Amino acid sequence: MDGLLRIAFQTFFTRGNLQVTGAGGTVFTAGDGSGKKVALRFKSYAAQLSVLFDPELKLGETYMDGDLLVDEGDIADLLAIALYQEIHGGQPHWTRWLKGLRYISRRLQQYNPRSRSRANVAHHYDLDARVYALFLDADRQYSCGYFDSVTASLDDAQVAKKRHLAAKLVMKDARRVLDIGCGWGGMALYLARFCGARVTGVTLSQEQLTIAKSRAGEQSLDDTVEFRMQDYRDVAEKFDRIVSVGMFEHVGVGFYDIFFRKAADILTDDGVMVLHSIGRSEPPTNTNAWIAKYIFPGGYIPALSEVLPAIERSGLIVTDIEILRLHYAETLQAWRERFLARREEVEQIYDARFVRMWEFYLAASEMTFRQQNMMVFQIQLAKRQGVVPITRDYITETEQQLHAVERRELAPLRMAGE
Repeated sequence: MDGLLRIAFQTFFTRGNLQVTGAGGTVFTAGDGSGKKVALRFKSYAAQLSVLFDPELKLGETYMDGDLLVDEGDIADLLAIALYQEIHGGQPHWTRWLKGLRYISRRLQQYNPRSRSRANVAHHYDLDARVYALFLDADRQYSCGYFDSVTASLDDAQVAKKRHLAAKLVMKDARRVLDIGCGWGGMALYLARFCGARVTGVTLSQEQLTIAKSRAGEQSLDDTVEFRMQDYRDVAEKFDRIVSVGMFEHVGVGFYDIFFRKAADILTDDGVMVLHSIGRSEPPTNTNAWIAKYIFPGGYIPALSEVLPAIERSGLIVTDIEILRLHYAETLQAWRERFLARREEVEQIYDARFVRMWEFYLAASEMTFRQQNMMVFQIQLAKRQGVVPITRDYITETEQQLHAVERRELAPLRMAGE
């Protein structure tokens, strides 16, 4: 049995420095010996067979269940080596039929009518709020930060992200703003506080809604910011600006036309929309099986080739696209380090298996951005050509203005939950 494990690992792992101990006690190496050594050990034959048969799903499951141990290095180091192999050589050839089957069924997995969308959101975002407070920044931003300097902290990067998006929204003379997928309210509160806008934020998470409303009251912004439990498809009013940060990944490829047509319908003729989403710099594929099962059911990271045709059909025009490459890798590293620093507290809230699941999720996400063709795109949209300036200088100018206001008004930053 360990012989099969050896053949499979030495065939797939042609780079890196990997030591493997099979369930039968056999020890062997894989890779070319380069880089940091990682030593892993299987505790049962069932675990190693399942990983060989379906590594996309079972690697994460066996780690969660404690049947796969990393004795030297950590799970992030192991995933860095594994994902590096994939970008250079593709998946193990004996698993490609599973990949094809998952691609064929992806629209069913991403079928997200209203009821299913709410259930999918609750699965991830209605966890005990204390978990998120332990590792997010002070403003509870659960999306890619914008590291505009090499010395930027996580909190700095999340403020810079909001500032960057606000600049792209061209907030001058904007009266009403819609935040689709408002999370814990940070973006909406920023636009109200620093740009003087009236903002409506919609979410499908009860936990997020409760905290967002509480924060609006604490900041005396409940007269200018309204948070609702509402599906974006049910919003009826018109808005001068629309922003959506980290929500589009939950729409599902079969609903892109509905999403952009709705945005076009509720955006005023002189309006501006900015969409911030994870994307892939490669052809369309399916959601990773482990992520779909345990972390983001119904979720999908799109290729631009899937997004832009839906925008074209909606009648909206693209006025700017920016690609953020390694910013999310840095964000995820900061989250992972902060999460693991508080792992005992998370284990008290849930259990050790939950901690390993989230460690695997954060590590896998980070290494996907570091080793593979994942990125974040920000697409600016309008209904007509003359709404935004014809050069991008206004973005930097507006950021500088907002930064000056922030320095006067923002309290010293602290870790969420402190």
